[in-house]
Amino acid sequence: MSSTSIDDLLGSYEEGPARAERPRGGRVRRVLRTLAVTAAVVVVLVAGLRAVGLRVSLVVLVAGVLAVLAVRRVTAGLAPSSPPRAGTRTFTGDGPAPRDAVRTAINGWEVPLDWAANRPERFTEVILPRLGDLADERLRLRHGLNRDSDPVRARALLGERLWTFLETPPRRTPPPRDLAAIVAELEKI
Repeated sequence: MSSTSIDDLLGSYEEGPARAERPRGGRVRRVLRTLAVTAAVVVVLVAGLRAVGLRVSLVVLVAGVLAVLAVRRVTAGLAPSSPPRAGTRTFTGDGPAPRDAVRTAINGWEVPLDWAANRPERFTEVILPRLGDLADERLRLRHGLNRDSDPVRARALLGERLWTFLETPPRRTPPPRDLAAIVAELEKI
């Protein structure tokens, strides 16, 4: 039996508000900075290796330094934010937010749920299909079926409340308490 949780099934949200454009040259600046750091590290490495009488191919050194920088960048993006130390400032919304994978996953749902709070059509067009996809994925992983392939068995496994919620779009956006109950029922599948 699979131990997949709802969190594992959360995907990135494709639709979103217009994102603030990055300042021009942001990517170019990042590439130039990476090249400058790479050149500086390679120069230090070449000087250090020659001082001890070793010679290594310049291509190998550059590739090694770029690999280390790439791994550092990836791990920095995946690392959870550390709790603030005493005497340090906490994030107040000014400037870039610290990267946190859990916060990113939560925001993937928080933003569309906020949009749907006052517009029920957004809920039925955006959130409800994603909840249905989650239910289908849970059914597929745990029972080898989905709502389309075996609706009678899927209805029995989902329960009447969850089945009705997924099949009959609500006229208004459900309150957070109801959504929490729906997610809890999805977790039980």
